[in-house]
Amino acid sequence: MRRVTRRCAITGIISAAALALPFAGSGCGRRVASEDEIASSEREQMAAVATAFMRNFDVPGLSVAIARKGRLVYDSPFGEANRQSGERVTVSSLFRIASVSKPITATAIFTLIERGKLRQNDKVFGAGAVLGTRFGTPPYKSWVEEITIDHLLTHTCGGWDNSSDDPMFENLGMDHAQLIGWVLDTKSLQNPPGTHYAYSNFGYCVLGRVVEQVSGRAYPDFVREEILARCGLGDMRISGNTLEEGAPREVIYYGQNGEDPYDMNVARMDAHGGWLATARDLVAFLNHVDGFKSTPNILRPETIRLMTTPSAVNASYARGWAVNNVPNWWHGGSLPGTTTIMVRTASGFCWAALTNTRRPGQPDMGLALDNMVWEMARKVSAWKV
Repeated sequence: MRRVTRRCAITGIISAAALALPFAGSGCGRRVASEDEIASSEREQMAAVATAFMRNFDVPGLSVAIARKGRLVYDSPFGEANRQSGERVTVSSLFRIASVSKPITATAIFTLIERGKLRQNDKVFGAGAVLGTRFGTPPYKSWVEEITIDHLLTHTCGGWDNSSDDPMFENLGMDHAQLIGWVLDTKSLQNPPGTHYAYSNFGYCVLGRVVEQVSGRAYPDFVREEILARCGLGDMRISGNTLEEGAPREVIYYGQNGEDPYDMNVARMDAHGGWLATARDLVAFLNHVDGFKSTPNILRPETIRLMTTPSAVNASYARGWAVNNVPNWWHGGSLPGTTTIMVRTASGFCWAALTNTRRPGQPDMGLALDNMVWEMARKVSAWKV
C-alpha cells in the first residue's frame, strides 16, 4: 500500500441505533431533501465519469457512495464483481479496502485514549511499556524503546516503512507475534522516533496489537463492537487471503501487470489494510467521525481535532488521516487487485469509492479514483463541493 499523495485533491478542495439513523434500513431508499436531489441528467453525467475511469484503467467493478450533511444521497455500483460469471457489483458488494483501514484503527486507538486506557505518549516496547517485552528478544535495537503510540499513528517511528522490503509483505507464513518479533530482532530503525516521516504499514500492525493488549479483545472484535456497531455497521470483517476464503457478497479481485491479488497474507494486514466493506459502510463510518453536527460522532470534538491535526514532521498527514488546510481529510488504499479512496470534505460531504483491481505505475490509478469522485460530485449543480 503506497503512501497517500493527493496533490490534485489538495488543490481542488483534498448506542448504535441512534447514531446510525441517517443510514438505517435501506438508507438510500429514503426521500432526501430537495437540495440533495440529483436530476436524471446529472446522474447520467456522474455515471459517464465513472465509466470513463473504468475504461481508462480496465476496472471490472466499482462502487461509489456519497453522503451530504450526514445523509446518503448517492449509492451506485458499476460493472462486474465477477468477470467469469458476469455477476454485477451491487451496493452490498464487499471489497478489500486496503489502507483505508488505517483511519478505522486510529479511531480505535483514540477510543481507548478517551476511555483513559491509553495515552498518546505511552511507550510501546520495553519494560513498563504497553507491549512490554512480549515481542522479540531484548535488549532491543537502537531507539526501539523510544517509540510511542503517537509515533506509530503519525508514521514517525523511525523506520519499517512501505518500501521494497515492507515487513508486511515478507514471511507470509508468520502470525502477528512471530512477524513483530522477527522485525524487532532483525530490522533496525533508520532515524530517531519523531524526527522523520516514513509511511509504515507495520506500525499500524503494531497498533492493532496495542488495541488487543489494552482492550483484552481481538482487534477485529474490539473494532466491530466499539467502533462499527456504534456506526450501525454489522457486515464489515477482515479479509481472507485466497479466492476460496472469500466472504459472501465479496467481489473477485483482478491483478494487472503480473500482480496476484491472492498471493498475500491480507488477514495479517488487519489493522493496516485488512478490512472488507461496502462503499456505503465507509460513508457511514465517516459520518460518525467527521466532526460535523449532522450525525452524532463516536469521538469527542477535541479528540477528532487531535486525530486530524498534522504532525510536526509532515503537514499532510495527521493520525491515520491524510489532511490539508481546507480542511479535508481522506485516506487511499492500494493492494494488488484493489484501489480505494475515502474522503471527508470541509463542505459537508463524505464519500467512498472502491474497485476490484489495481494498475501499478503511471498514471496513478489512486489519484485518478480520487479525482473521479470529485468530478462526479461536481456534476450536481446544487452541491457545493
